[in-house]
Amino acid sequence: MIQSRTDYQKYLEADRIALKIKSGGNPLVKLVKNIFFPHYIWKFQKLLRKVEFHTNRKKGLLGKVVFAYHKYHFRRLSLRLGFSIPPNCFGPGLAIVHYGTIVVNSNARIGANCRIHVCTNIGASGGKPEAPQIGDNVYIGPGAKIYGDIQLANNTAIAANAAVGKSFFEENTLIGGIPAKVIKPFDISTVITHVQPSKAELQKS
Repeated sequence: MIQSRTDYQKYLEADRIALKIKSGGNPLVKLVKNIFFPHYIWKFQKLLRKVEFHTNRKKGLLGKVVFAYHKYHFRRLSLRLGFSIPPNCFGPGLAIVHYGTIVVNSNARIGANCRIHVCTNIGASGGKPEAPQIGDNVYIGPGAKIYGDIQLANNTAIAANAAVGKSFFEENTLIGGIPAKVIKPFDISTVITHVQPSKAELQKS
């Protein structure tokens, strides 16, 4: 969770790397590119982190005005892109791969380096408030549904259209199916390429 300006910068840099956004370059070229060919997902994620930063800090009058400004633009862009992602759900290194429906419950918590695809839902179940608690370095394929009071381990890949309604505690696995089950061991660095292979995967190679 972003608690300080240092955290804010850390999250932004991790998200930039996860989205493979190049740093540096000619400022004028970047300005022209942003005007004519904007990267809307990167814009959304930057607004998400701004809203998180201002949500979690003490706000005076000016802070409340700034927060309202960012929240207004965040909501507009969320509707435009089809994202229903509340603040403070995702750790650093988030990569939203495509435009399209993504729905996340406000009680869900997803760790660092999550790569998430279109038409996914991370939600509660059965009228209960508890939502999934997901570890670091998790890949969520298109159409996946993850729901209920469950936990998912670090370094887990969730196959397209999987329905995940129970906990999986074993790391370095691919899960999929309806209902989901472990399909095979998996090296998460093959799909989240900026993440180093885990010790378990290195020992196998």
